[in-house]
Amino acid sequence: MSRLDYVFTSESVSEGHPDKLCDRVSDAVLDAFLAEDPRARVACEAFATTNFLAIGGEVGLTDRAKMKDLVDRVEDIAREAIRDIGYEQEKFHWRTCEIRNLLHEQSAHIAQGVTGEKGREEGAGDQGIMFGYATRETPELMPAPIQYAHAILRRLAEARKSGAEPLLRPDAKAQLTLRYAGGRPVEVTSIVVSTQHESEAQSSDDIRAIVEPYVREVLPEGWITPATKWWVNPTGAFVIGGPDGDTGLTGRKIIVDTYGGAAPHGGGAFSGKDPTKVDRSAAYAARYLAKNIVAAGLADRCTIQLSYAIGVARPLSIYADLHGTGAVDAAAIERAIPEVMDLTPRGIREHLGLGRPIYARTAAYGHFGRTPDADGGFSWERTDLADSLRRAVARAA
Repeated sequence: MSRLDYVFTSESVSEGHPDKLCDRVSDAVLDAFLAEDPRARVACEAFATTNFLAIGGEVGLTDRAKMKDLVDRVEDIAREAIRDIGYEQEKFHWRTCEIRNLLHEQSAHIAQGVTGEKGREEGAGDQGIMFGYATRETPELMPAPIQYAHAILRRLAEARKSGAEPLLRPDAKAQLTLRYAGGRPVEVTSIVVSTQHESEAQSSDDIRAIVEPYVREVLPEGWITPATKWWVNPTGAFVIGGPDGDTGLTGRKIIVDTYGGAAPHGGGAFSGKDPTKVDRSAAYAARYLAKNIVAAGLADRCTIQLSYAIGVARPLSIYADLHGTGAVDAAAIERAIPEVMDLTPRGIREHLGLGRPIYARTAAYGHFGRTPDADGGFSWERTDLADSLRRAVARAA
């Protein structure tokens, strides 16, 4: 039986964290290629350090001339991403940092297994396992610690970018520990916020005075109590930040990107990968399925696992865990899932509309628990499959 009374912690990092900056650059490159061709192939990674950004990986377009033009534009794409995040510091500035572009054409051996030609189904871009998760503990059907850790940093970024808090700078982290009673989050036991700032603000107390009102604004009423412990910039000054303070690399924040440790992770990163890479698209599909299962009232918590082999279109396995909260048998859900959604790479891409330039916005504050956008962004957060799942489960029971 699952524990009902416990404490659990998750962390988030801001868009200005060095790893997140690299995720943003990688996804901005992906968006540029998908804007040109919805079937573009992209596997792009970035590395950042003091005054330097390197971009590498594989890309592919049917039109070779357009591909060359896009590759030549990558430096400008990266600078715009860095500018939007807000880096204008002496040792990492969007206008002056050195950028090295090492993108090259996609491997023909990978392409032959992924591209559907001559009647052959489009295969998965790699082998692997992917997980999706949903829980009733927040309106977004996400684990509360990661959902609210993201919300804290997103609100601080809004205040920084609007000019309301001119002392704040882009690099930041937040960590939230919640106490659960009866399986529901009821209290914040500790809050950790570390945020880069201008040199005028020197003490932890100075930064707490800036940060605390925004933290209280986004957390549910009553969760912060007199017993809540606050740790704001606990080491003191945090002026040197971003890639000047620490190196960044695409794909290093996979737990931040997903469920904050509250659910399993298959190990594959998301950013910079086009939808043929099931590391990304099947993880989105698994979240979509888990969320719709919970939204349909079939369970209060749900984990979905999918597995794939490179070049093979259909998943090798589908697994559902309802964590003892199911209104139906998990095996019936496993039988129903293939009835309501085509889980081939092409099927996922078409069902969720993944061949669009919608990815740069996912690079910070989580890929899940977001509001679906009118242009198709965060389509995997819709709950439009709930009715179909209920009917399919009834037939499979």
